[in-house]
Amino acid sequence: MTQADTSHVGTGGADASASAPSPLAPSPTLASPPEEGGRGRGRASLRPLLALLPYAVRYRGRVTAALLALGAAAGATLSLPIAVRRMIDYGFAPDHAGMIDRYFAVLALVVAVLAAASAVRFYLVTTLGERVVADLRNAVFERLTGLDGAFYDSARSGEITSRLTADTTHIKVAVATSASVALRNLVLFLGAAVMMVVTSPRLSGLVLVAIPFIVLPLVAFGRKVRARTRQAQDRLADASAYASEVVGAIRAVQASSAEGAARTRFGTQVNLAFEAARDATRARAMLTGIGIFLVFSSIVAVLWVGAQGVLNGTMSAGDLSQFVLFAVLAASSLGELSQTWGEVSAATGAAERIGELLKVEPLVRPPAHPAPLPAAVTGELRFEDVAFAYPGRPGQKALDGVSFAVKPGERIALVGPSGAGKSTVFQLLERFYDPQGGRILLDGVDIAGCDPVAVRRHLALVPQEVAIFADTVRENIRLARPEASDAEVEAAGKAALVDEFVARLPEGWDTMVGERGVTLSGGQRQRIVIARAILRAAPVLLLDEATSALDAESETLVQTALEYSMRGRTTLVIAHRLATVLSADRILVMEAGRIVDEGTHTQLVAKGGLYARLAALQFHAAA
Repeated sequence: MTQADTSHVGTGGADASASAPSPLAPSPTLASPPEEGGRGRGRASLRPLLALLPYAVRYRGRVTAALLALGAAAGATLSLPIAVRRMIDYGFAPDHAGMIDRYFAVLALVVAVLAAASAVRFYLVTTLGERVVADLRNAVFERLTGLDGAFYDSARSGEITSRLTADTTHIKVAVATSASVALRNLVLFLGAAVMMVVTSPRLSGLVLVAIPFIVLPLVAFGRKVRARTRQAQDRLADASAYASEVVGAIRAVQASSAEGAARTRFGTQVNLAFEAARDATRARAMLTGIGIFLVFSSIVAVLWVGAQGVLNGTMSAGDLSQFVLFAVLAASSLGELSQTWGEVSAATGAAERIGELLKVEPLVRPPAHPAPLPAAVTGELRFEDVAFAYPGRPGQKALDGVSFAVKPGERIALVGPSGAGKSTVFQLLERFYDPQGGRILLDGVDIAGCDPVAVRRHLALVPQEVAIFADTVRENIRLARPEASDAEVEAAGKAALVDEFVARLPEGWDTMVGERGVTLSGGQRQRIVIARAILRAAPVLLLDEATSALDAESETLVQTALEYSMRGRTTLVIAHRLATVLSADRILVMEAGRIVDEGTHTQLVAKGGLYARLAALQFHAAA
């Protein structure tokens, strides 16, 4: 057949909502990056992290135990300066020399409590962070598997994967490490601040005066860190998404000698990600440096005032030592808070991106009270004046007033040029989308009122573009019915002639087939998908160019298997080669989203319309 001929007949895949993007062409992002310089998003608070609280409160016992361990460690730490003061003021006096041993024994006990409590806190908080992030990943993946075609028309798998992995790792670091360190230092800072006031209200007043000059710059730089970190994560997601597209289409890239262009574009995106990460790191470094300088310089100034008090006799050396130790604890805690603030701010950007995914609601969802389908679905189908336009092209109707009925067990073929709407019929039957007008009935029930999962349970689809997973032959077939036994899987495989090539595989049915079934031929992959449809045993069978990837011999054999599997089933067939639909009970001819003719092959050829022209082109070319 000539190229012109194929443009008339086309495959059903052209009816999909959007063509697969070229791996060398830009594709839209899931969400826009932050405004330049961090404006807009940069002013966001840490509110996105609060969305993690429901995941943490599921483990109240672990949280409570971690807080108790934190309190014990903080109490042990704060007791050290008091012991030091008493040792300096009393232990070194000649009449109290014996107290030195007791004080050091108490200090050793305090250190032991501090070490044990810190180890318990670290374990509990770290495992809590791991558990929260695992639950979060499950929640995101559950949401992704429930989203409809409108979402995946514009989303990029690489960027979604980046959010599911890299962004959740940022959150894990924040929850399992940074949050724990920040909480510990916050408790130590507050405790040390209170004890500083108890030890010397005068010196503490000077410290409190300095606090605003410390906190305000930290908050200002924290905003910049959040903005730059979000931008770095977006740039990395862009690079990951592009790499995923290229790897997924590597043979097409190599066949087009486009490796150089792919490397150049990926290198550019990696450099953009590096520059964004460098900017974020620079902001965090400045945040840490400024925080430490402000904290310790203010403490040095206050301690100078305290040293003057010891010299003029207004406070004892032990009091000053205690104040110094509490001041060091407060300063170091506040300094570490400035560093962990940058890490937590970085996690805020990741939590925001994850939150965007969790907030996406599918356009196709189960109603509050789904309409039940009959206990035994017979496969009667009816389209009533169905109109539909893909969300990405709202002004272009893919179906325009389509009406037809299919009796149980009837075999219907959909034929027409590319873009006629054939695959859209399948998309709507599977409830990947819902029509904007009209109704689709399955056994007299409007499927728009049904649970999409319940509808799909009665459909078996053999698509033109097969999906094979990096698993065994057996498990790839079992995907259609996970509860099926090995015997049932193998029986379905034999019906689809999968056993013919399985016999030559090193481990038979348990042979790993590689990512996307890369170790199999196109025809072998197609037969696995046909085996899935046979195993599913649904009352409605949808065949979208089911034998398009097979050679002539395999096509004849698989067609025989399909003939057997279609018995007693309602079958809709999208056919590129008209010779495969000659035995259909009826042929529906589609053009520009409408049904323009119907009948048997003989009737349609006699009418002399679109089908007759397509048949003349194909059969004449074949001759």
